[in-house]
Amino acid sequence: MDRVSDVKDLSGMSEAVLAQAIEDCVQQVHLDNSQIAIDRLRAGDSQVCEYCNRSLARQVAACLGALDENIQAAYLCDYDAPSEPSCSEEAGRALPIHLIVQATRKTAALHAVVETWDRALTRRYAELVGGGRPARMLDVQVVDSSDVVRRIGYGAMLSSQHHSPTEVWKR
Repeated sequence: MDRVSDVKDLSGMSEAVLAQAIEDCVQQVHLDNSQIAIDRLRAGDSQVCEYCNRSLARQVAACLGALDENIQAAYLCDYDAPSEPSCSEEAGRALPIHLIVQATRKTAALHAVVETWDRALTRRYAELVGGGRPARMLDVQVVDSSDVVRRIGYGAMLSSQHHSPTEVWKR
């Protein structure tokens, strides 16, 4: 697997990932078609946004894991205030999808792949849903085993009793 070409392919993969996330919304919310899901994302429907974000988180985590053998697991965090909806009703945008990626080591290559994913997803989401371009779709924090064991930064969240993240992918 050529890592450089894989990163370039992320732009195309983002379209497929977003299409699958919308299809997952159609299935989960029992909608008639994808256009209804897109319209409900545009309207800021919190249930559709939540399903879309969860699907995107699972798919992005699986792709990151396929691209980087150092990744051991990925977790979806919901640490925004509970009163905040998962979509902005005015703009119909998803808030950033908060992921904690546990890796054996933090690398610049992983950071570059995450940034490429974020740009590609953000651009495609804006094209599909409209309402302006969100600042970013992904908020990915990478932690290593030392961060987890010593409960440093985002590593502490993996064993938190109050803000426990949801595992969305594991090697």
